[in-house]
Amino acid sequence: MTTQSYTPDLSNGADNFYVSDAVTKEAVSFPTIYGGSVAGNLFRPKAAAANSRLPALVVGHPMGAVKEQSANLYAQKMADRGYVTLAIDLPFWGDSEGARNRVSPDMYAEAFNAAVDFLGTRDFVARDSIGAIGICGSGSFVISAAKIDPRIRAVATISMYDMGQANRNGLGKSVSVEDRKAIIAEAAQQRWVEAEGGELRYTSGSPHEITGNAIGDEFYDFYRTPRGAVIPTGQTADTTTHPTLSSNTKFMNFYPFEDIETISPRPMLFIAGATAHSKEFSEDAFERAGEPKELYWVEGAGHVDLYDRIDLIPFDKLESFFGQALSQAPQEM
Repeated sequence: MTTQSYTPDLSNGADNFYVSDAVTKEAVSFPTIYGGSVAGNLFRPKAAAANSRLPALVVGHPMGAVKEQSANLYAQKMADRGYVTLAIDLPFWGDSEGARNRVSPDMYAEAFNAAVDFLGTRDFVARDSIGAIGICGSGSFVISAAKIDPRIRAVATISMYDMGQANRNGLGKSVSVEDRKAIIAEAAQQRWVEAEGGELRYTSGSPHEITGNAIGDEFYDFYRTPRGAVIPTGQTADTTTHPTLSSNTKFMNFYPFEDIETISPRPMLFIAGATAHSKEFSEDAFERAGEPKELYWVEGAGHVDLYDRIDLIPFDKLESFFGQALSQAPQEM
């Protein structure tokens, strides 16, 4: 099906490239404990008192995206509400270091831990009042990070994908064990190709044309149109959003919801569209999580709707959740 005349759906206030006049923006980078650096955009409310320490939030982008896709929007909207926020590029994506488009769930989780290091050492952040927001795949990465980092005082996920389960079993458990073994075998053969100097191959990610598949078309509408398309430095439109085939099997060993209950008593909020194709992952995480926890359905919203449709995204809910969870008042320096 041709896409030449395609018009993106900009309903419900779609505003991925929102820019707030009420906050300052600073491009920053900071190291992980493994030596590589993570890039981010740091947002601060202009109205904050000069000598105050504010609560802070780390915001992670959807899998295969970059901070300019959804994460910057959430970070600025929450900075509008009085938080210091840090939208990050996961390692291997965007402006962060590492070989492009590689998959490493451990390194993705470490990016959130390193972001807490960075925020907690700023003199304008209340280091005991740091939370995190994970969008799509980052929802599973922030859970993995929070399980071993009690400095993350509260977690909210948006349209979460469990990237481990999605790759092992597929949506609705549509991938059989034999299918999985075939995928692993193909990726293993690709490692030989790369070891011998051959070309990279890519997998999954957003489709490059409208096909009539509802899920694929939903991603196309965001990633392949002016609604949300971004081509980072060093990439092309052909490679954006696509992990490398040889590294994507790392997700097969990723089990973010194992021991999720140990995050308790730190609060967790799972936000998902009531019609989202991915709702099974938020339901699964909510069922396993300890108290306090909440599963919040956004009526009339699908999966990608919550990336950028500001008339649907429940920013008031996020503000009240983190306001209660990170209740420490701003401190004078």
